Amino acid sequence: MRRFAELFQALDASTATGDKVAAMVRYFRDAPPADAAWAIYFLAGGKPRQAVPTALLRATACREAGIDDWLFEECYQAVGDLAETIAHLLPPGQATGDEAGLAEWVEARLLPLRGLPPAEQARQVAAAWRGLDTAGRFLSVKLIGGGFRVGVSRLLVQRALAEAAGIDARRVAERMMGWTDGRAAPTAARFEALVAPDDARAPAGDGRPFPFFLAHPLQQPVQAIEAQLGPPAHWLAEWKYDGIRAQLVRRDGRAWIWSRGEELVTERFPELATAAAALPDGCVLDGEILAWHAGAAQPAAFGVLQRRIARKTLTRKVLADAPVRFVAYDLLESGGADLRSEPQHARRARLDALLAGSPPGAVLSLSPLVEAPDWPAFAVLRGQSRALGVEGLMLKQRDARYGSGRTKTDGTWWKWKIDPLSVDAVLIYAQAGHGRRASLYTDYTFAVWSRPPRDAGEAAAVVEAIARREPSLPGALQLVPFAKAYSGLSDDEFAAVDRVIRAHTLEKFGPVRSVRPTLVFELGFEGLQPSARHKSGIAVRFPRMLRLRPDKPLHEADSLDTLRALLAGA
Repeated sequence: MRRFAELFQALDASTATGDKVAAMVRYFRDAPPADAAWAIYFLAGGKPRQAVPTALLRATACREAGIDDWLFEECYQAVGDLAETIAHLLPPGQATGDEAGLAEWVEARLLPLRGLPPAEQARQVAAAWRGLDTAGRFLSVKLIGGGFRVGVSRLLVQRALAEAAGIDARRVAERMMGWTDGRAAPTAARFEALVAPDDARAPAGDGRPFPFFLAHPLQQPVQAIEAQLGPPAHWLAEWKYDGIRAQLVRRDGRAWIWSRGEELVTERFPELATAAAALPDGCVLDGEILAWHAGAAQPAAFGVLQRRIARKTLTRKVLADAPVRFVAYDLLESGGADLRSEPQHARRARLDALLAGSPPGAVLSLSPLVEAPDWPAFAVLRGQSRALGVEGLMLKQRDARYGSGRTKTDGTWWKWKIDPLSVDAVLIYAQAGHGRRASLYTDYTFAVWSRPPRDAGEAAAVVEAIARREPSLPGALQLVPFAKAYSGLSDDEFAAVDRVIRAHTLEKFGPVRSVRPTLVFELGFEGLQPSARHKSGIAVRFPRMLRLRPDKPLHEADSLDTLRALLAGA
């Protein structure tokens, strides 16, 4: 545990990629295999379920520190991070030099906490804290509370492992597939297999997918695309679907379905697993899982698929309301042979032949190629994306091999997405961020007007009523919350907004501040859909801040009418 806490501190203290990789290399070379296995799990994005409720962690910390809850709350508001607050409040000098490794700490202390009576949970947590230093206590709260995050990508973890073991990073990426799926615990044996010098691929019978090849965003104006990409003849174009990226693996008479997040989701999509039985053994398809109703010309909105994913039990009604289709666009394995080194056009030809007999609307379908004579013509087709229920175009280099991650080493895929939908909205609530942004208010709630204000005076009257804490009258003009966003601004912009928030705070609700409406932002989002759960009646997908609008008066911010018009045209 101590070694992993030191690694976490080293990773958190630096923004330099080389320093992060070097710190991980040192750890992987020195740590026992069982500890290294769990370290990979956490660093690569594995998240164990919360073992102890946050309220119990707070209460235990207060008892250990001998303070009242109100003082803990004041400290928490100043620090902005629960784990850091607890680590600093616990009495110093009590650490007993606990040298238990990460594996022992997780398997013998953390995981058994789940399901214990609250009093026993509190006793064991307090005992664990007494045996840890400040860094260890901080890390323990992150792990126990299920909130562990660290500033390294999976790609960096793979790079560090490859350097530590002296093997190819692509081989490590392949072996790591499924590592964070919670069904198989990290073990010393799995770690040793991960870094083994043997160049052979792992036995296929485990159903593991290949590392996903990712696309780069294409943001050039159409006039500049030919200079960057060359003529369209060098590229294969397909629609960019808005679903769940997945690989369908068919081996040894069985089928597995893996999401891009390396989660095994076979049981969530039984109709896809059934349809895969018609595929020959030893094949792997890369594609998109979409909600698609029978007879429909285009896929359903992502929200339909999302509602199905959120259900724990797949009833007949759920399956009927959100039928799915797997739209395949690449063939990575055929007859047990790895095809990733073949050029894109050759893999596509093999895929066409494999699915040639599939009827229109089949559960396993082929992603159609999109053709146009030049880039301006492609831009016209791209402009029709929303009407077709897609996000834009995918451009795949004809001779590209299937790479690992977001790389251009093996060739390139581009995602040429349509511009996001956008509205001008008003900031009304703010909450502190996490990590290096824990001392800044960076997580915002935005509102639009219930209807367009008549003029600046009517909007100002609403703001004054909010400042006086007066409840809005039925039917009166008001600001209606509709979206939360925490990304899109630079560090300097976040700092400037933070100053405005602190100067115009009206009330505090725990970590949240209500703010006098003064700032207008342009928000962008990928899509929107009706929602009975939201006060606005509309839910937006992937909201982010595009820019501050100091030029936009408050009364000119958008209204619910704008959102409804976007919804009608979506």
